[in-house]
Amino acid sequence: MSASTVVVITGVSSGIGRAAAEQFAKRGCRVFGTVRSIGKAVPLPGVDLVEMDVCDGASVQRAIKFIIDQTGRIEVLVNNAGMNMIGAVEETTTTEAASLFDTNVFGILRTTQAVLPHMRAQRRGRIVNVSSVLGFLPAPYMGLYSASKHAVEGLSETLDHEVRQFGIRVTLVEPSFTRTKLEANSPQAKSKIDDYDRERDIATRAVAESVNGAPEPSDVASTIVEAALGTWRMRRTPAGQASLLSKLRRFMPAGPVDASLRKTLGLA
Repeated sequence: MSASTVVVITGVSSGIGRAAAEQFAKRGCRVFGTVRSIGKAVPLPGVDLVEMDVCDGASVQRAIKFIIDQTGRIEVLVNNAGMNMIGAVEETTTTEAASLFDTNVFGILRTTQAVLPHMRAQRRGRIVNVSSVLGFLPAPYMGLYSASKHAVEGLSETLDHEVRQFGIRVTLVEPSFTRTKLEANSPQAKSKIDDYDRERDIATRAVAESVNGAPEPSDVASTIVEAALGTWRMRRTPAGQASLLSKLRRFMPAGPVDASLRKTLGLA
């Protein structure tokens, strides 16, 4: 793709989305980054900030129309906006689960459906959906987050089959723990059950320690840029833990993978 590639990234207020926007801008792309509130957003050099709430269909349509009015095209959509939730599956209400899926899955659906008519008309485009290693691994006490990322994986693979006839490809980026505010700011399921307290606390502390020792978002951002501008591959995992976990899941028997996961989280 050319140096003037138009890139739209959701969720650039902080973390992976912000780092990716910076790297796309340095590559000479015309970058539009979405934030929920322009008034609260910190400016990002080389990036046009656009107000958009991925949970609001009208907001998504307005933002995409604004970008198309400015540029006439969108070559790359990066679906990065997301949220986490801590809690056992039994503790998580359907209302809480619906809120998480509304951002992590239906948010991708809204933005993708808004962008696809323009990509189909121009007969080219790349959609990058930010998943997680928890899109192919279990996640005790983050079960609904893991379920949402499993859904993103299935949605992305299916969508790629449907849109490649128009010169559009869909790809997944699957990071492991990254030093961002996502886990630190994760809401917890409100209806806690005492029987889960001990293991939930152990797993939560283990995740926090993993995040504190994790790489900065720039590594994941580099993988996103390559997924968007480089040769198409269905899945890309950043170097390090994410790449290792992907290989273990593919090639090792389920038993050792299960045992390793429980050991990492400190579960009996």
